[in-house]
Amino acid sequence: MPFPNIDPVIFEIGPFAVRWYGMMYLVGFTAAYFLIRYYVRLRKFPLPKEGVSDLLFYCILGLIIGARLGYVVFYHLPYYLRNPLEIFYVWEGGMSFHGGLIGVVLCTLWFCRSRNLSILLTGDILVSSAPVGIGLVRVANFINAELYGRVTDVPWGIVFPGAGPEPRHPSQLYEAFLEGPVLLAILWWLHKRQASPGVPLFSFIMLYGIFRFFVEFFRQPDAHLGFLWGGATMGQLLSLPMILIGIGGLVLVRYYGKNRQ
Repeated sequence: MPFPNIDPVIFEIGPFAVRWYGMMYLVGFTAAYFLIRYYVRLRKFPLPKEGVSDLLFYCILGLIIGARLGYVVFYHLPYYLRNPLEIFYVWEGGMSFHGGLIGVVLCTLWFCRSRNLSILLTGDILVSSAPVGIGLVRVANFINAELYGRVTDVPWGIVFPGAGPEPRHPSQLYEAFLEGPVLLAILWWLHKRQASPGVPLFSFIMLYGIFRFFVEFFRQPDAHLGFLWGGATMGQLLSLPMILIGIGGLVLVRYYGKNRQ
């Protein structure tokens, strides 16, 4: 299949350009705000409307800083050690989900401590608002013809510009589906069932790790990194701790929940 060749720039006004990548982040943050308010009401969580805005602001800050630093450290550290000023060139791309997650976790811990809120239930609500943005950013990766998949002979293989003449897996869309609507539906279902505090949070961590680990089998590894230990990609190595943390967290939540009964 030929690449649809969607212009990454939505529109331009002089030197100012609005790109699909940035627009997906904006829509994702907006959706997160309304989803957080919805889950706050559903779980009867003591967080007022202005508190939702504050929580989202700090988490966006942690996400952007963490995602950028994660990309620098996990994927291109030697380059940025030689060119440290380019760490701030965020408009050139280069964000890491795993780094962004660490940034959000640190900001959430600080927010909960400063307002005396439940860390687990705050985390439950926060991660359940994330899949919309995650899925949309993966769609933007597809529009940008970046992070494409490995060579394949499946009928839906796509010839990406700049990736050679062979058709490749549209792995960005695989990730968009699993990390977007599928993950969103599972977390929504857990909240509707009034799952114990910590269950949506650790389910998100575990499931994202599983979905990312699986899709990495179809995604072309970064050219400068290639395959690492045991033929694994960097994405898989970073996802393994998430799977283990998620499983461990669910076990602990279940154990302490039983002991309290």
